[in-house]
This record gives sequence, structure tokens and C-alpha cells, in this order.
Amino acid sequence: MSGKAVAQKVARSIDWEFLGKVVVSDEGRKELSILRRTFEDVNNILETKFNVNPPTIKWDFYKEKLGPSIVNIFQKSYESVQIPEYEDTYTPEYKKKYEEWLVKATQMEEESKREVERLKKDLAELRQKKEALRTLTVDEYLADHPDMKQKIDEEIKNHNWGY
Repeated sequence: MSGKAVAQKVARSIDWEFLGKVVVSDEGRKELSILRRTFEDVNNILETKFNVNPPTIKWDFYKEKLGPSIVNIFQKSYESVQIPEYEDTYTPEYKKKYEEWLVKATQMEEESKREVERLKKDLAELRQKKEALRTLTVDEYLADHPDMKQKIDEEIKNHNWGY
């Protein structure tokens, strides 16, 4: 598969609008913008610079000017040049790394979801405690904290009134 074909396939598979919605921080959006611009620059280079067909050689013109014997030698040499097809040896290696990172990212996502749920429960508990403080009486507090009740009773008994 040529570089241009790979770039076109990748370009079609990237949903830049979705990525823009997923990235929430300003720094992340800036990095995404830089990535998109770089991707488009590379894609443009692949389309323009590396996709240019060599100009056709006017062999008859050169045969008239230089003579057919030498031009025939150059023509045979030129036509015998075989440019090998690019063999992609990097993709399998990076595909393996990508799969590993994808598994790691999925695990991290699951951990994050569990942490979010735990934090939501903690927040609900704190809100409940905060609401309970609005209606909490001294007797209810002392019933929950008997050591404090005992300390206050000792202070009253010893006539230690907060000095």
C-alpha cells in the first residue's frame, strides 16, 4: 500500500470534531490543534511531493540530437529500473504497541469510573452530614460522642468553666 493510500485511509478514519468535543482542557485543545495541523501538513506533502510522476522523456527528440545508439542505451537502462514496492515492516510492531496502550487506556478508564463513583458516594455522604448539622442538637451530638460528654461533665464538676 502506498504512503498516499495509507494517509488517505487514516485521514478518513479520524473524527476531528469528536476529538474536539472529547478534549476539555484548553491545553489539550491546543495540542489537538497542533496535531491536526501537523497531520494535514504531512498529508499535503505526501500528496504533492511524493506523488509527482516523473516527466515523460522525449526519446525521439534526443535520438535526433545525440544519435540513436547512445540514446537507446539510456532508454534501455531507464526502462530497466525497477522501483520496489514499499514493504511495511513497521505497522505490525506499532500495532502491537497500540493494542497494549489500548488495553492500558481501557483499564485506566475503568479505574477512573470506579474512582468517580467512590467520590460521588463520598460527596453524597458529606452532603448528608452537612444537612444533618443544620438540625443537630447538643444532646444528639453528645450522645454520639460520649467522651466529649464526660469531659464536659468533669469540667462542670470541677468548676472549670472554660478558662
